Amino acid sequence: MAEPTETEARPTRAYVIHPDLGHARTQRRQPEHALAEAVALALALPGIEIVGSEVARLREPNPGTLFGKGKLAEIGARMAEVEAELVLVDGPVTPVQQRNLEKDWDVKLLDRTGLILEIFADRARTREGVLQVELAALSYQRTRLVRAWTHLERQRGGLGFVGGPGETQIEADRRAIDEQMTRLRRQLERVVKTRTLHRAARAKVPYPIVALVGYTNAGKSTLFNRLTGAEVLAKDMLFATLDPTMRAVRLPGAGGGGGQGRRIILSDTVGFISDLPTELVAAFRATLEEVLEADLILHVRDVSHPETEEQAADVAEILESLGVDEDVALIEVWNKIDALGPETRAALRRTDARTEGVQAVSALTGEGLDDLVSAIDARLSEVLDEPREAGLVTLPFADGRRRAWLHEAGVVEREESGEDGLTLHLRWTARQRAGFEALDHPDG
Repeated sequence: MAEPTETEARPTRAYVIHPDLGHARTQRRQPEHALAEAVALALALPGIEIVGSEVARLREPNPGTLFGKGKLAEIGARMAEVEAELVLVDGPVTPVQQRNLEKDWDVKLLDRTGLILEIFADRARTREGVLQVELAALSYQRTRLVRAWTHLERQRGGLGFVGGPGETQIEADRRAIDEQMTRLRRQLERVVKTRTLHRAARAKVPYPIVALVGYTNAGKSTLFNRLTGAEVLAKDMLFATLDPTMRAVRLPGAGGGGGQGRRIILSDTVGFISDLPTELVAAFRATLEEVLEADLILHVRDVSHPETEEQAADVAEILESLGVDEDVALIEVWNKIDALGPETRAALRRTDARTEGVQAVSALTGEGLDDLVSAIDARLSEVLDEPREAGLVTLPFADGRRRAWLHEAGVVEREESGEDGLTLHLRWTARQRAGFEALDHPDG
């Protein structure tokens, strides 16, 4: 046995298994790539040390143990050899299978849903995010009424699936869980109402909303930071961003009155992933409402990934399941071209120039971002169909609020001082005029 280290808690030794059903497999993923993603998911959880991983090929899942007797013994021997304490199964595991596998292998077990819930619990920062994770966790627990899992000690928060010392899992019946879920839904409704008010306020600005979507780890947050100057967590880690982040930003050099750039609201969202647990799809629908309301979607793809096409298909399926209109304006952002060879990168940039609705960029180095900004502005002009017309507004000298709004919107061409106040010569869209008029009706 190794000597204790100076750290308060040593990492939990985890073994990752991707069950592959061969011809019966419905996933697009190659088993090896699916396993690599499962390992990356496991590493996204603090306090985990991966001591082994494998693809376990199955003809048919065993209803009691998932794996057949021979495979069960093989995997058990390999886990014993590396002294694994936790096994992460990249797929659904029934409560009966979990109990039997834990008993047979003498380890604790998490399936894909439990692991993703744990990661989401660790990442959630806003009140809404925390509530949504708790609601999803209770929905998951309700199907199995799990007992205590106390196999992973760590200092940060979590759900108790891999909880810290002394934490116990819900040991109540479904009625108690339902009561707790009802309380959470009420709290969530209050939080969502606040977000609805914020959206109503934004509608009065009104700036178009551009939403970043994409497979997890595609580089959305890095792109968001590049375009906004924000400091959103951007790591080479799955689910680095969980809560939606929104920033008002002016597109440099894009259209707008007086030579100023167009003002937009840019929204960064949680990354999508294949086989996202149904509990989380439902729980995070409110978070992804920003996508439903977007005037333009930027689908950020990691083109350096070997399964970039499969990831794109997964994103398209989730967008469809959320009810995103097929006709919504969308630009595919082929990101991470810096990770490709010079010839491939040059070819993609040429493709980018020829292909409508595609922009090849590196959010890391900034390559291609000027072209992307121009494409965003041009696409918004098409989508919003916003011809600018001349306007004239006279404001009292003391009305600094509305004057500031007009300048912020970039619609002022010139100002003249008169006896009655300031006369502003404008070029604005109907949308901007409506937003200005809404300033007089804060509750309308």
